[in-house]
Amino acid sequence: MDLGLKDKVAIIGGASKGLGRASAQVLAEEGAKITICSRTSADLEKAADEIRSSTGAEVLTYAADLDKLESITGLISSTVEKFGGLDILVNNSGGPPLARAVDATEEQWETAVHRSLIFFGRMCRESIPHLRQRGGGRIINILASTVYNPLPNLALSGATRMGVVAYSKSLADEVGRDGILVNNVCPGSILSERMLSNVSSRAKELGISVDEALANRAKDTALGRVGEPVELANLVAFLASDKSTYITGTTILVDGGLVRSVM
Repeated sequence: MDLGLKDKVAIIGGASKGLGRASAQVLAEEGAKITICSRTSADLEKAADEIRSSTGAEVLTYAADLDKLESITGLISSTVEKFGGLDILVNNSGGPPLARAVDATEEQWETAVHRSLIFFGRMCRESIPHLRQRGGGRIINILASTVYNPLPNLALSGATRMGVVAYSKSLADEVGRDGILVNNVCPGSILSERMLSNVSSRAKELGISVDEALANRAKDTALGRVGEPVELANLVAFLASDKSTYITGTTILVDGGLVRSVM
């Protein structure tokens, strides 16, 4: 299936590793021109070189801390200057600090709100004028299964990411007639650095090995295994594509059946 992504311009956050890296790879394979961003320049350049060599795609790197507004505006303006416009925005942040609801600190709350809520609002707000200039576009927010199912030590994830779900609903309604579609994807039990950090913390609490904790996560899914980042990235590419034309304001789980909620 041709997704119609050739020569489309995409920004992918947190793209040196994990879910962002996989999303950048799949979009590049489909012919998009991409800007990838993360905090660590060395990791970012390594990812860019790998994507270029495997796909032949044009890749712009932008090393910055996207907790800061000036970094976001710089990322978007650099992309538009390099490629002439913007069609696709894949919002992916580093995630909030691990914390429980009863004792999350002021610093943890502040980091979580900026990184896992305000970040998404800023990225969307600063990108919308450029998407409108192209006659439409796609915004895909990578969140977490915690918006459906609270998990130990991830109270701040659920609290902030639920705000993004509500924000995305409002935004989808506001920009739908501009041809801009806004959707959220929620990974659960997908193997990434972030998941390994969470699982390692949980394993330490329970006094078990990381391998045992990972096996327990796999058992909790309907498929009996943890997922791979590319399995989420394929959905990101579809939602970014010309084949996705009547899906907006939705939040879609990619979790192998981890969450049993019917809503």
